[in-house]
Amino acid sequence: MTTTTDTSPGLWRNGDFLRFWFGETLSLLGSQVTNLALPLTAIHAFDASDEQVGLLRFLQLVPYLGLALLFGVWIDRVRRRPVMLGANLTRMVLLALIPALYWLDALNLTTLLLIACTVGIASVLFDVSWMSYVPALVGDPRHYVEASAKLGISSSAADVAGPGLAGALVSALTAPVALVVDAFSYLVSTVSLLLIRAREPRPEPAERHLRTEFRDGVRWVFGNSILRALALIGFCCNFSMVTVWTMFLLYGTNDLQLSARTLGFIFAAASLGGLIGATTSRRIIARFPLGRVYLVAQSALLLGPSLIPLAGGPRPVMVSLFVLSFFTTYLGLGVAGVIIVSLRQTVTPQSMMARMTAVFRTLLFGGGALGGLTAGLLAGALGPHTALTLAALASAAVILPLALSPIPRLTRLPTP
Repeated sequence: MTTTTDTSPGLWRNGDFLRFWFGETLSLLGSQVTNLALPLTAIHAFDASDEQVGLLRFLQLVPYLGLALLFGVWIDRVRRRPVMLGANLTRMVLLALIPALYWLDALNLTTLLLIACTVGIASVLFDVSWMSYVPALVGDPRHYVEASAKLGISSSAADVAGPGLAGALVSALTAPVALVVDAFSYLVSTVSLLLIRAREPRPEPAERHLRTEFRDGVRWVFGNSILRALALIGFCCNFSMVTVWTMFLLYGTNDLQLSARTLGFIFAAASLGGLIGATTSRRIIARFPLGRVYLVAQSALLLGPSLIPLAGGPRPVMVSLFVLSFFTTYLGLGVAGVIIVSLRQTVTPQSMMARMTAVFRTLLFGGGALGGLTAGLLAGALGPHTALTLAALASAAVILPLALSPIPRLTRLPTP
C-alpha cells in the first residue's frame, strides 16, 4: 500500500529532542568502542578463554534479565530524566576506572567482570528510561516513526564509525585505555540532558501495589498479539546476533589471527547496511505495506549469519564475505528496528510505556545475555567455526515463526 510521505519539518523544530538526539548519538558511538575494547581487554591483557569471554558478554547483558521489569515499574512512577542522568554518570565513572586501574597495574579479570556487570545495571536504568522518555519529549504520535528513524540512524551511524574507531584506538592505545572515549561520551550525553528545557511532568502517584503493576506490564505485552510477537521474535533475533558476534570475535581473534584494526574494519564496513536501512526506512515504510517490510527486513537479519561459516579462500575474499554477512544482518536490523519501536510506542499508552519497555528489554537483552554465554560455551566445546555453523542454522530456523506471526499481515501502523 502506498501512502503520502510527510514533508513537514517535524522534529527538526523540536530543540529538546535534538539535544537528546545529539547526546545519545555520541553515547552510542562510545558504546561501540566498549563493545570491542572490553572483550579484547580480557583476551589480550588476561589471556581469557572462550568461556571467560562469553561470561563477560553475559555479565554485560544479564542485568536486563533480573532488573529491567523491576526498574520499569519504578520508572513509571518517577520522572525519567534524573534517572538517566544518574545512570550516565555511573557508567562514565566506572569505564574511566578501567584504564586508571590498568595504568596502576591493579586491574584483573575479576574486577573487569564486576565493572562490566555494574555498567550493565546502569544501562538497564538508562534504556528503560529513555525509551519511555522520548514519546513524552516528542509529544505528537505522528512523529513516533520519525523519532525512531532518527535514533535508528544514530545507532547505525555509531555502528559504522564505532568499530573502526575502536579498532584504531585499541591498536594505538591498548584496549583498556580506549575505554576513555566511552567515558567521555557519557559526559557529553549527561550535559545534553541537562540542557533540555522542557519540564517533565511528574507521574500520577501510584495507587496499586508494586507486584500488581509488575504483573500488569507483563500482561500488557503478552496479552497483545502484536507486542507478543515482536517480543518473542526479538528475543530470538538478539540471541542470534549476540551469539554470532561473540563467536566471530573469538574465531577472528584466535583462529584467523585478525588484528583489532581488521576486526574494526569488518564491523564498520558491514554496519553501513544498518545506516542505509535506518536512513531509508521512512520512505520504504511509506511506499510498501508495513508488515511485508518487517518480514523481509527480519529475514535478512536472520539469514545474514549463514555466510560466515561458508567464507573461505584467500584472506581478502574471506574478509569480504564476513563484511557481506554482517552487512545483510545490519541492513535488516536498520529497517526492522524503526518498525518495531514505532509499533511498540503506538499501541502502548504513556502510563504503561516504561513497563512495556522493561518487558521488551528483559527479553531482548536477556536473549543477548544468553547468546553471549552460549557462544562462549559452544566455541570452547566445539571450536568457533563449528559453533558458528550451528548458530547460523538456528538463526535461519526462526524465519518460520516469523512468517506465521501477525506482524507480516499489517499494512500500516495501528491507530494510537
